[in-house]
Order: sequence, then C-alpha cells, then structure tokens
Amino acid sequence: MKKRFVIGKIRVEKLKSCNIMNGRSCKMKMWLIRATTMVLLWTCLVQLTALGGGSWGPRVLKGWPSCFTQDPHTASAALDIKLLPSVPVRVLPHKRVYKNNGYLVVSCNGGLNQMRSAICDMVAIARYLNVTLIVPELDKTSFWADPSEFEDIFDVDHFITSLRDEVRILKQLPPRLKKRVELGIVHTMPPVSWSDISYYHNQILPLIQKYKVVHLNRTDARLANNGQPLELQKLRYAYPWWKEKIINSDLKRKDGLCPLTPEETALTLKALDIDRYIQIYIAAGEIYGGQRRMDSLADAYPRLVRKETLLGPADLQYFQNHSSQMAALDYLVSLESDIFVPTYDGNMAKVVEGHRRFLGFKKTILLDRKILVDLIDRYTSGALSWDEFSDAVKETHAQRMGAPTKRLVMFDRPKEEDYFYANPEECLQPSDDEPVSIL
Repeated sequence: MKKRFVIGKIRVEKLKSCNIMNGRSCKMKMWLIRATTMVLLWTCLVQLTALGGGSWGPRVLKGWPSCFTQDPHTASAALDIKLLPSVPVRVLPHKRVYKNNGYLVVSCNGGLNQMRSAICDMVAIARYLNVTLIVPELDKTSFWADPSEFEDIFDVDHFITSLRDEVRILKQLPPRLKKRVELGIVHTMPPVSWSDISYYHNQILPLIQKYKVVHLNRTDARLANNGQPLELQKLRYAYPWWKEKIINSDLKRKDGLCPLTPEETALTLKALDIDRYIQIYIAAGEIYGGQRRMDSLADAYPRLVRKETLLGPADLQYFQNHSSQMAALDYLVSLESDIFVPTYDGNMAKVVEGHRRFLGFKKTILLDRKILVDLIDRYTSGALSWDEFSDAVKETHAQRMGAPTKRLVMFDRPKEEDYFYANPEECLQPSDDEPVSIL
C-alpha cells in the first residue's frame, strides 16, 4: 500500500503536560488517527506571511516526550489521542521534598512553540533554584493576539502532577502573595538571554529569596542551549527568535534564508523521486498569493490537503480564531507523519524535528536551501539537465534525513549554533562516540 505524503510547516515524559484536548467528534478523531500514516512537508511560506512561531492547540496532544524514557513506543503511546471517556488510573510520582526558596511567576512571550520550549526551560530553572513555579501565563498581546489560557492548550492537572517529583507547581500564588502581586507589589524583570544556569543561581535566586516572588516577563531564549548540567538538559526537552530590520530578499534567498516557494518545492520533491500521487498535507497558515501560488505544486502533486479541507465547518469551528489551537492540528500531523520535510526552519519546524528524533529518529528530510536554490537556478537556466539536477539534490540530502548527529556548539555565537530542542541529543539514545562539533 502506498504511503501518503504530507506537506507542513518538546522535557521529558514528565512534560507531557503540554498536551492537548480530547477529540471533539468522531470525524475529528478519525482524521487525527489517520494522520499517523502521512508523510509531511512543511510549506509555510513565511517570508510574506506573518505567521511567526508555530503553535499548538487545545489539548490536541496527550504527551510530551521523556528524556528519561528512551522507549520510543512508550513515548509514542504518550501521544495517543484521548478517545475514551475515562483514563486508566496511573501511579503518580512521589513528591520531591525540598525547602521552598520562594515563588517564580513567568509570562511567556512569542508563538506557541516558543512558549512551550520556554515553559520547559522555566521548569528546569525552578527545579534547580528549589522554588515553586506558578502555572505560566501565555502571551495574549503579541502579533498572534490569541486569548487562549494555559488550560485551553495544556492539561494543567497533568502538568502539575507529572512534575511533582521534580518541582512544586501551583495554579496560583498563596492568597497573601497573590494580593501583593495584584496591587503591583512584585519584582518584575526580563532575564538575560542565553544565560547559564549559574546566572539564575547567582542573580535570580537572591531576588526570589529577598522578594519572595519574582516575575519573569520574558521567557524566549533565556537559557543557553549548551554547557548546562546534563540533568538540567534532560529536564528541558529555546529557540531564539530575533528580527532583522533590513531585508534583502534576493541575498537572503541565495543564502538559503527564505522558505522554498511552491514552485521550488515541487521541483525538489520530484528530484527526490517523491511519488506524484502521494498525499500531501499543507501544515501552514494562509499562503502568500493564495491558491494561485499553489497551482504549480498542485499540478505536480494533485493530492494536496489542508486541515480546512479535511475538517468540516462543525469540527473546525472549535479552533477558528485561536491561532495556537489551529497550529496544534498542524503540529500533530507533522509529528505523526511518515516523513516530515520542512521547507523553512522556523520555530515549529525545529520543535517537530527534535520531537521526531526522540520518537526513534523518524524520517525528516532537512533541506539545504542554500544549495537547493543554486541548483534550482542552474536547472531553470539550462545549465543543468534534469538528471544532473536530480542526482545533485539526492546527493546533497543523502545525510540529511534526521539520523543521529551531534549538536553544533558555538560558544561565542549562541544564535548561530544548533538549537537544543531541534536536536536534544542528551535525551536520545547515543549513536556514536564522535565529539560535539565546536566552532
């Protein structure tokens, strides 16, 4: 039977709290189950869409992966959709007993995948500072303007109980402290980006001990990707998201910094010998130029689908006007597909890449866009024949299929190094004895 193909745009089993809702209808459930047989390619044309960081929706997933549970079948089982009205009773981990140094309140910023990575970091920080973490507040004021609360996206009770052997988490501050915060009597600050855990020990912990409560009002990329204690890395499971003021689109494209266009995507898939009749799921928001821009891809691969075409209005209505929840559907399909091919390495693509590595290194074709655009330009100009072009594309990506690899570390340039959540190698089965590449 032919596989179906999809196009589309992370801590420990203990963090499977960041998981998403019960199925809303049989049709919805069946579609999500079928998604596990799909192959995925991410065609979110972000260069002219304002989608930003990807997101995920209201309890669509049931679990995050575990750095401590290396059985991919166990991890995969944690992602089963809640189809049954009741869940078997499970044994809760023992509470970790420690002297509470105070309370940490955090307000996440960015798209959902930025926020969920940041939540992992804040859990790890709270654990290492021996403080109590208050259930994080999600970003409601940025571009996405999504009013969803934490409990709309994640299973709060599971978030709290599954982490109880690591850190104490409360839904809200004790009454006396809560009143002080509501009156504005709270120490608020943004932590320094790319900080070592020592920064939090030496700078943040004394403030928590002094004020009892500290509010961190930014969480994106506040903990360094590398050089952290192994157990902290396992407790996580970050991305930087910075904006550039001046954009030279032609130069950025030649440098491989732009998403592939539908035309470029079609050529790439054909060069990789992807079956023309494989099903392709578009995991993205609105594509710039609309259907007109997709015609070239649809001509080459006619079985294109989106969540809007797979779900009826009655099913889709629960997610509309909630960008985080809509993106959750894309994330689920991306994660469970047979093949994932991101045409742009945005936040969601990075998180999915790392999550798929954890689930047994599921096939993920990581496109080298800088080489690809050069090959495509040479082919379209007639400098390369089709066979020469196809052979070059295959050779370029032969070792870019999501296999085990070491994370690139660049101590002086953290924005340019490999992101922890794209390749959480400390949480994966060891693949070789090669040292980490350092520049």
